[in-house]
Order: sequence, then C-alpha cells, then structure tokens
Amino acid sequence: MKDAFGTPQSLLVLGGTSEIALATARRLVARRCRTVWLAGRPSPALERAAAELRALRADVHTVAFDALAPESHETVLGKVFAEGDIDMVLLAFGILGDQAHDEREPVSAVRVAQTNYTGAVSAALVSARALQAQGHGSLVVLSSVAGERARRSNFIYGSSKAGLDAFTQGLGDALHGTGVHVMVVRPGFVRSKMTAGLPEAPLATTPEAVATAIELGLRRRSETVWVPGVLRVVMSALRHVPRELFRRLPI
Repeated sequence: MKDAFGTPQSLLVLGGTSEIALATARRLVARRCRTVWLAGRPSPALERAAAELRALRADVHTVAFDALAPESHETVLGKVFAEGDIDMVLLAFGILGDQAHDEREPVSAVRVAQTNYTGAVSAALVSARALQAQGHGSLVVLSSVAGERARRSNFIYGSSKAGLDAFTQGLGDALHGTGVHVMVVRPGFVRSKMTAGLPEAPLATTPEAVATAIELGLRRRSETVWVPGVLRVVMSALRHVPRELFRRLPI
C-alpha cells in the first residue's frame, strides 16, 4: 500500500529500460518504494537497470515482456500481480521511429503504432483490471505533447501518442470511483538516448525532471501532468492556431 505521503511501496514498470521510468524508480526507491518489477525484453540493459536499483536496496525482479505480443500480456502481468499487490504501474515503453524512413516504409510506421498504441492499450487494460481487483493503485501512462497536435516532422509518432492519450483519459473516466488512480504524463522534448542526435526543441526537459513531476502528481492524485508545466499553456495556444499558419511554424 502507499504510505501517508502517497508514495507507492511497490512499482511495476512496463518498459524497464526507459530512462524516464528508471529516474522515476530511483526517486521512489529513495522514498519508500521497496519492491520493483522491471518488465521488458530480456537484455543486458534490463539487467543493468535491475542491478542499479538493487544497489539502492530495492527488491527488484525482472520479467520478460513484449509490447508487440499483446496475446501474452494477460499471462505475463497476471503472474506479477499474483505475487502481491502493486501500488503503481508505470507504462513507459514506446519508440520514436524515423519519420522520413517510416513514411517510405509503411511496415515500420505500423510498428511505431503497434508499440506505442496497440501494445499500450493491451497492457493498460490488463493492468487496470488487476489494480481494480485489488481495490487500489495508480496507473501512470507516459504520453507526449507530440500527441496534442500532429506536426509534419513527426506525425506518425504524434498520432500514436494522440491515440494513447485519448485512450488513457477514457480509461481514467471508466475507473473513476473504483479506487484506481489514472494519470497521463505529457512531457515535451526529453534529453535522452531516444532523442540523441535530434535538434533540441524549446522547453526541453530531462528524465529526472519528469520523474519529479510524476512523484508530485502521485501525491496530488493529478489526472494530467505536463512537463514542464508551461507546456500546458503553449500547447493550448498551438491547438487553436489556424492550419495554414500552423504549417508554416518552425516546429
């Protein structure tokens, strides 16, 4: 169960090598979180992530999980929940893709959509049902400001995040009053391995800053978190820019 400050004592990360997820796990372990499950494709990176958290004295387990195999999600995640209650599920997997390449190769574009949206829908529904069955817990889903309005430069990725964002909001409404808290996190450009080599966007942030915002959102039981917060105002304005003008913006 969560402590008096709303900090989870057990955490399941879907996308166990995500830099944002690991920054969040480190922050929560430094508080009161004691049990961490890292779900992801078996790899040296997943084992390194587990070792890092174990060095912080957390009880860490790894579990083989593939976003692109939704038929396995119920079994894989069911085994995790069978081991004991999970206070927080952090859905952090996703791929950026390569816009220019993916436009030429539709199969690659579909992989982005299947990972970021289809796989996430499956994992979120399975997790939500398990949280509801235990009567408590938080489901935190990493969305993106890219989903607020499709841009020419990354509309394949942005559309997948737009779908995920809308789905998560609806799931939150469906679970309202059940004891399950659903929170959407909308970071801007995050300096990470995934964005290495890309031109940095204005108001860029870090995995650590996103982790801080997630922890604060948990304490406040927020439904939507923007990182940095000013992006809420920026994106609200951009949503209403006429399309002809929007196409000309250097974004």
